[in-house]
Amino acid sequence: MDYQALKAELLAGHPTTGAYDADAAVAATQLNAENRPYVIPSMPGHALLDLTDPTEYQALTEGEKAQWLALTGHDTVNTEVDGMAQIIGMDIFGAGTTASNIGSARSTTVSRAVELNLGLVRAGDVEYARSI
Repeated sequence: MDYQALKAELLAGHPTTGAYDADAAVAATQLNAENRPYVIPSMPGHALLDLTDPTEYQALTEGEKAQWLALTGHDTVNTEVDGMAQIIGMDIFGAGTTASNIGSARSTTVSRAVELNLGLVRAGDVEYARSI
């Protein structure tokens, strides 16, 4: 646990919900609440292949199919906004079902504690961080 980072966060307040409660248990709950949007930066290639719409895939040219299979054959594929999955996927599929499936799969919510790499924050962690 990075108590200095936790202390700084407690002083600054949650970027979405504001000041943390004075009660340490409530503040810990606020830190652990999954309410922060997060884009998964990479996915296994096979996961992208699983998200491919079969009808859209069948409509591809042989060259496009080969390109998509080459990309999804990688262990890890960059799924960030400017990553290879979007660049190649949008070029091949456009804004269809496959693009929507991938967009949904790469978007999730995390807690502020996870976002700050603090792990699970407990009341005792909050008490200690506030005391240092």
